[in-house]
Amino acid sequence: MTTHTFACEVDFPLDEVFAWHARPGAIVRLTPPWMPARVVTEAASLRDGQAVLAFPGGLRWVAKHDPAAYDPPRRFADELASPALGSVLPWRHTHEFAARTADSTRITDRVATPIPAGLLHPMMAYRHRQLAGDLAVHQRIRHLRGEPLTVAVTGSSGLIGSALTAFLTSGGHQVIRLVRRAPANNGERRWIPDDPDPGLLRGVGALVHLAGTSIAGRFTADHKHAIRETRITPTGKLAELAARTPDGPDVMVTASAIGYYGPRRADELLTEDSPRGDGFLADVVADWEAATAPAADAGLRVVAVRTGIVQSPRGGSLRLLWPLAEAGAAGRLGSGRQWTSWIGLDDLVDIYYRALADDTLTGPVNATAPNPVRNADYARVLARVLHRPLQLPVPSLGPRLLLGAEGASEIAEADQRVVPQRLVACGHQFRHPELEPALRHLLGRTGAS
Repeated sequence: MTTHTFACEVDFPLDEVFAWHARPGAIVRLTPPWMPARVVTEAASLRDGQAVLAFPGGLRWVAKHDPAAYDPPRRFADELASPALGSVLPWRHTHEFAARTADSTRITDRVATPIPAGLLHPMMAYRHRQLAGDLAVHQRIRHLRGEPLTVAVTGSSGLIGSALTAFLTSGGHQVIRLVRRAPANNGERRWIPDDPDPGLLRGVGALVHLAGTSIAGRFTADHKHAIRETRITPTGKLAELAARTPDGPDVMVTASAIGYYGPRRADELLTEDSPRGDGFLADVVADWEAATAPAADAGLRVVAVRTGIVQSPRGGSLRLLWPLAEAGAAGRLGSGRQWTSWIGLDDLVDIYYRALADDTLTGPVNATAPNPVRNADYARVLARVLHRPLQLPVPSLGPRLLLGAEGASEIAEADQRVVPQRLVACGHQFRHPELEPALRHLLGRTGAS
């Protein structure tokens, strides 16, 4: 068994770096999105707790922390303790931290395992980038609002919700998950969308509303009804409740979508001040945002995050396109001239965080990267990142067979050149303003730590 060493330096104090690792959500933030692993249980303590990750086929990776190696804020260690894996794949990961200056820390990961270092490098490089990025965002936001937040979140188990809640808790904020089942712990509250409990939002400083049926799928009458009804009525009920809760939230941040602008805007540059477009999704989004009126009328600051095409191998379009591109079947769609207004998942999380903390943001905010690309360029960049230069064009018939004519028009063939004017105006910093670095980070294809 060989011990591999990976190191980086971050411009944050030692105590702050170690404390981040000890908080809930850290392991979720550090797990690469391209890995087929899901965090089932987080360690309650870096001294003697254990974390459990689920892999396909029912395999469980149990990482048990070693009390003898626990030396805060300088070191902790974990070992693979899974009966099915530990006997064939020894693994010990020692995390070391050392102050370089008062404001910088050197992180050294020593991994004892028979796995070759080359296979581990993308994972460790991702972890180091993710840590530095998260700490930088928390530092910037502290200048806007220094005190910890108490945030209630609907849709916390979804792609965006799970990333956002992990980001908030690892940053020292309290998250209350609003769930539709019986609460499993004190960090959850039962939420009935059509009839929320009067005390649901008591003691909550901010509300993030993400829940709603995915728009992916054929636009049948039933699916369109679900898209609409899981957004508008629950949003209105939450807005009304927030408005009448005396010790409730002073800010409501709700998911929205660039579908507001309609699917056929060609080269028109779309900002938050652009007029509404036509089509089913434009109608839904307009009514969705209007449903927050009771909260705004009561004096709450309300932000509608008009989200572009989210990039993550764990969900959305990239989850489908990544394996297709690996097989050479993810070329341009149709002419390829239609605009794709994309956003990396981490940048989207940062935008929600900014919306929670920045009192100058109100109303609709375009959550897209500042550099949209044409569909053909997106296909070329993805192919280059994956070293698969030859990609077959996708005929327009393909999405229509999968989504139906209306669904294909509204989703796959949408032509929207959206820019985040309000975020740029307030000096917001994007982690990945350009597509290629974003995809390289998400897919572990950077080649550098």
